[in-house]
Amino acid sequence: MTGDRGAEPAPNDALIAPAAARNGGAILSVLREVLARGRLVLEVASGSGEHAVRFAAARPDLRWQPSDPEPAALASIAAHARMAALPNLLPPVALDACARSWPVARADAIVSINMIHIAPWAATEGLMAGAGRLLPEGGPLYLYGPFRIDGAHTAPSNAGFDEDLRERNPDWGVRDVEAVLAAAAIHGLRLDRAIAMPANNLSLILRKAPA
Repeated sequence: MTGDRGAEPAPNDALIAPAAARNGGAILSVLREVLARGRLVLEVASGSGEHAVRFAAARPDLRWQPSDPEPAALASIAAHARMAALPNLLPPVALDACARSWPVARADAIVSINMIHIAPWAATEGLMAGAGRLLPEGGPLYLYGPFRIDGAHTAPSNAGFDEDLRERNPDWGVRDVEAVLAAAAIHGLRLDRAIAMPANNLSLILRKAPA
């Protein structure tokens, strides 16, 4: 599924997602601390590709691998990448988080932004399974988006957003942190930190536990 929905068309297949501009700076401030130097980062559900370009430009020491299952998103990522011409930004790959196998064999870190609430629950389960396969011991899985805590929304705006999502697709919706962490634990992933973010979002940093 594609992260940061609501993208608008731009020339040369490049989509513009307003949410990417709004949340990119805050996310980058966390990723600067989370992502170690010289590593390969897999972004699951890169959407328009704007985050991939921004983060790869800010961290030239990293190799950034964008991905998405949607052809329009893959075309947009490629268009943004062509304009940016960053040597550390790899060509996008078609990757469905729900799939049992992914086109990437390993990654030092995995990033997924605004994906799990705009996708069926099977995508969350698939993301955790994939992270469990690909990440080394201690490798981070970074999640960003709105979450419920102890079954409750953290703000009225999130409750309204959740209702809107479920009206659009009953398989979508803001997820409970506890359910996400339980799905992660099945594949050897443990919560390292939860960070409050602007606009009632959270950053969840999980890490692959020792076998």
